[in-house]
Amino acid sequence: MKTAIVHDWLVSMGGAEKILQQMLDLYPSPVYTLVHDVKMFGQQNVKTSFLQKIPGSKKIYRNFSPLFPIAIEQFDLHSYDLILSSSHAVAKGVLTHLGQLHVCYCHTPMRYAWDLYHSYVRDIKGIKGKIAKGILHYLRNWDITSLNRVDYFIANSQYVARRIKKIYGKESQVIYPPVETDLLTLQDKKEDFYLTVSRLVPYKKIDLIVEAFGHLPDKRVVVIGEGPEMNRIRAQAKKNIEILGRQPDSVMRDYLGRAKGFISAADEDFGISVLEAQARGTPVIALARGGSLETVTEKTGIFFQYQTVSSLIEAIGKFETIDFDPWVIRSNAERFSCENFQSQFKAFVEEKWEVFSENTCLKSIPNRLCVK
Repeated sequence: MKTAIVHDWLVSMGGAEKILQQMLDLYPSPVYTLVHDVKMFGQQNVKTSFLQKIPGSKKIYRNFSPLFPIAIEQFDLHSYDLILSSSHAVAKGVLTHLGQLHVCYCHTPMRYAWDLYHSYVRDIKGIKGKIAKGILHYLRNWDITSLNRVDYFIANSQYVARRIKKIYGKESQVIYPPVETDLLTLQDKKEDFYLTVSRLVPYKKIDLIVEAFGHLPDKRVVVIGEGPEMNRIRAQAKKNIEILGRQPDSVMRDYLGRAKGFISAADEDFGISVLEAQARGTPVIALARGGSLETVTEKTGIFFQYQTVSSLIEAIGKFETIDFDPWVIRSNAERFSCENFQSQFKAFVEEKWEVFSENTCLKSIPNRLCVK
């Protein structure tokens, strides 16, 4: 079973990249991706698209979104038996043939083209706005056209499974992302600060957290992460708000263990950092929407109902009246271990491969054996 893995782009380490690494552990394979930054993901067996040759593409790759579909379709995967895609944009759209099984781990259908479309284009005025709307219309059409290139979808949460059903009309199997519980050990002694770890992009709502703590000068929050919102968030931050930017995993794990609480203000597809905090025994304040509803319980954190400063401030006040048990919090995170992810993912793929190989005659494909 010759395998290839397709991933949208490799320019930073996030939840999707951690899942990719787990997939590689199970199925060592070449990785096909639009753009690759070696400094961010290391020296892997990575094959890139023509976008890699454009100067500065590793930083401004999003500007080339109209080229994403044609770039992903240029990958020649005809010699592989099993295609595994890790997709939140276009990776699922690689071209496959009858003698190949394609399983897609879908982090989400591309959000900026679907459910975040109106908020994405709202502030883009004039001719730029018209161009952006045209591009996103094109991407939506291509997204639907390419969805039947996938034989089976895996969703990273029940929330995303519902979105796949709504947008694609497809059923999916939920396999939750892995949390590195072996590296994220429990720490029960906490310090007097809050923490958030996130890419600094608009939908993550880090600006909301920063604004809320601007009204709470006696409370401290630390922000770890980088992204296009960095300058705006730095300008907004007051003395009690510490913006650290991107940090090594060891530093992030240290802060996750010492923080009195972790804050997530985004409508997350899953939100792996919420569970990474819990693995360290740190309780969570999360928006009552999306994947957090599947990972946070009444014993491991609290929710706030609206993406507003007042709702978050109210939740922080309530949070400080509750005595959480770090051991119970840690126990919740252990349900999402790497071992559980790998066993479920491998079982799903091998079950589908067995069905596929039993029902597919590969005689007509060069160098293949008919197994029927």
